[in-house]
Amino acid sequence: MTAGRAMRVDAARNHERIVVAAGAAFEEDGPGVALDEVARRAGVAPATLYRRFRNRDELVRAVVEHVLATEVAPAAEVVTDDPWNDLVGMLGAVVDAFAAHRTVLRLARDVRAVDVDLVGAWVTAMERPLRRAIDAGRVRPELLGRDLAAVVVMALATVHERDPAGADRRRYLALLTDGLRPAPAPLPPPSDRRFGER
Repeated sequence: MTAGRAMRVDAARNHERIVVAAGAAFEEDGPGVALDEVARRAGVAPATLYRRFRNRDELVRAVVEHVLATEVAPAAEVVTDDPWNDLVGMLGAVVDAFAAHRTVLRLARDVRAVDVDLVGAWVTAMERPLRRAIDAGRVRPELLGRDLAAVVVMALATVHERDPAGADRRRYLALLTDGLRPAPAPLPPPSDRRFGER
């Protein structure tokens, strides 16, 4: 392995360690945790952290991207012979993943780290399980990926600290997903606004 390749591998490893440590630090120590503490948890020098991330906002966005890549995207890849269960299971996994990172989500909203491009990539990941469920006649044919994103957002609105086991989010996600099933009347059309735009 060349020195340059070794450096790239080390840089990627440091990036991963910092992002994972930041996610844990935000949830355990709160949104105001010092970045030097994140570096300590990651086992890197503060200078290494600041070289990778110029400020807290960049680090928050990286944590959100990591959650999407490691916890949300895999849920959209599950394929069985039951498209309805795959779709509902994916939505449940997405809600559970985001519920486990409430502080990170709050920070992401505060610093506007979740933008149209990031949401768009997430919605695109949900298109395949949705298309399978539509093709199987298990959900409304007029559904769009952004409808699933809205379901996740609405379910996350029921997450609160007095319900650590997540009974409320499971109850209301079940209620919301029931509305995805075929119905006699189609849904009203959506606006032209892309999901995630303000």
